[in-house]
Amino acid sequence: MNPSTTGDQIPVVVLAGFLGSGKTTLLNHLLRRRARNRIAVVVNDFGAVEIDAMTVAGQVGSTVSLGNGCLCCAVDASELDGYLERLSRPAARIDLIVIEASGLAEPQELVRMILTGDNPRTVYGGLVQVVDAAEFDATRDRHPETDRHLAIADLVVLNKTDRVTPAEHERVLGVIGRLGPGAAVVSASYGRIDPGLLFDPAARPAEDEKIRQLSFEDLRADEGEDHAGEHAQHPHTGYESVSYDEPAAMDPRRLMAFLDSRPEGLYRVKGFVDFGAADPANRYAVHAVGRFLRFYPEPWPRGTERRTQLVLIGSGIDRDALAKELTVCAVTETEAATAPDESAMWGVLRYVRSEPAAEEAADPA
Repeated sequence: MNPSTTGDQIPVVVLAGFLGSGKTTLLNHLLRRRARNRIAVVVNDFGAVEIDAMTVAGQVGSTVSLGNGCLCCAVDASELDGYLERLSRPAARIDLIVIEASGLAEPQELVRMILTGDNPRTVYGGLVQVVDAAEFDATRDRHPETDRHLAIADLVVLNKTDRVTPAEHERVLGVIGRLGPGAAVVSASYGRIDPGLLFDPAARPAEDEKIRQLSFEDLRADEGEDHAGEHAQHPHTGYESVSYDEPAAMDPRRLMAFLDSRPEGLYRVKGFVDFGAADPANRYAVHAVGRFLRFYPEPWPRGTERRTQLVLIGSGIDRDALAKELTVCAVTETEAATAPDESAMWGVLRYVRSEPAAEEAADPA
């Protein structure tokens, strides 16, 4: 396995939220709609995921196969690195790892552990904070740390919006925007967000699925999802995407200015960038989630047309504005005829991980 690009790395998503926020409902929603992905869920209590008979509930250090290659692991926070190492081995064939934060550690600590880890097969997939719209003020009173969690979240899911008035919904959105100005925010009922916000469908044919033991589709319905009619009235919150395909090379400084000031609602950026004469030998895979950004340079594959191809994913984004901003980043014919500035790539190289050093973690911004 070549860990140089995100296509070879497994995203690790941290899912956080206080009791009653609907985090478990959202988790099970994602598991049921996993788009053929093989998902590993890391929890400290199997009760968080509805496994038939609950035969291993609370058994720390246990792993259960849920069918179709998906796994559920119960661990202590101190064991997390070891489990990420095991789950990311090619033989496990896992496409996504979700860490359910409550009971394991503070979300910030889990994020730090992922960012400082030296496992080349995993990559940070974002901190998703689930918030109960109807109990938002009461939750902040009971858990003052809510404000801190919102401040570091990459994606905030404002859940149970069907239980509040439009005016209250807007008020809570305003408070969240002030507390976590860097986060994308989506509103939902019954935890029904589009999985495409967090992960892509697996590139795996249906016939590749193994004979199942117990699949996520067999899990019992969660609270609020046990009435088919009521459930159907709350379609999941979707996402929007922008595809950008540019044959001209990109100016490193202008592209970094765009990425450093990613607009509200934009959650993920992925694809390949051609920096032209600034680095003619390499294309740069880019992976951005929330405020986390990483570039992975790799030699241009033989016979590949040199161009920049990006996909931007978010909720409530201005697609036309994003496309225009990216177009401005392209190198003009006049610029292409000029010798490149040797310092132009410095901003990009800040986000290239050359060595697995723990001290580089923090800079998700």
